[in-house]
Amino acid sequence: METSELLKKVRKIEIRTRGLSKQIFSGEYHSAFKGRGMTFSEVREYQHGDEIRTIDWNVTARFSHPYVKVFDEERELTVMLLVDMSGSEKFGTERRFKRELITELCAVIAFSAIQNNDKIGIIFFSDQVEKYIPPKKGKSHILRIIRELIHFTPENSGTNIAEALRYMNNIIKKRSIVFVLSDFEDQGFEDDLKLASRRHDTVALKIIDKRETEMPDLGLIHTVDAESGQSLWVDTGSRKVREEYNRNRLEKSTELNNILKRSKVDSVELFTDESYVSPLMNFFKGRGKRK
Repeated sequence: METSELLKKVRKIEIRTRGLSKQIFSGEYHSAFKGRGMTFSEVREYQHGDEIRTIDWNVTARFSHPYVKVFDEERELTVMLLVDMSGSEKFGTERRFKRELITELCAVIAFSAIQNNDKIGIIFFSDQVEKYIPPKKGKSHILRIIRELIHFTPENSGTNIAEALRYMNNIIKKRSIVFVLSDFEDQGFEDDLKLASRRHDTVALKIIDKRETEMPDLGLIHTVDAESGQSLWVDTGSRKVREEYNRNRLEKSTELNNILKRSKVDSVELFTDESYVSPLMNFFKGRGKRK
């Protein structure tokens, strides 16, 4: 990709996602993801309704009038994006590819994070960790992440979510917010996901194309697995074939949801042919109410 074309794409994504972050997501993001604790700010005179446990007895004794301690939320957080760059993320039948949706989602989260003075980092993975950009603040850092999301080409096409989670658990020691963006076409990552969830506030963003959820009747078609390269002729005109495919997809989706539930990981389903604004907003709002 030419540099000028890349810069145009970066700028287009910046304008769209930065506006959404500022106008829509920043407040909900703030309430959904709390700071690490409370830090002392100042003392002030007691007011009706203040909790007795916040009274500063030393200052109260000095001035013969009740004073209370005021605390502010220690807001600064670290946000980590774990981004699936496997071959299946190049799939998309309507509106956009999975990878294009992932890029916009990462940009929205990144701009929401820096508006709240949080650091953000990213791990690109396939069946191995492809690239790590450590957490930092600032617009230039966000634009670098967006450039990589658009331009980066992984060395491999497979998927290994467990490897990405292990890498993240080893290098990110402080409790952080972790978003895993993937179609989760993988197995064997439950133990590592549970460990990540115990150490970090972990969220799964499930990227889905509607053609994956139900096989349409298109007759005899030639398919190629984007990760393994294996090709196969499939008779989608066969009702039995379609029903078996749909049953397998439903079982796989149910098992994934069970894994996320057992791991205590919140999740959002986001479709390539639909707007992500409402699902993400509803998720942030719901989470903020539970906190």
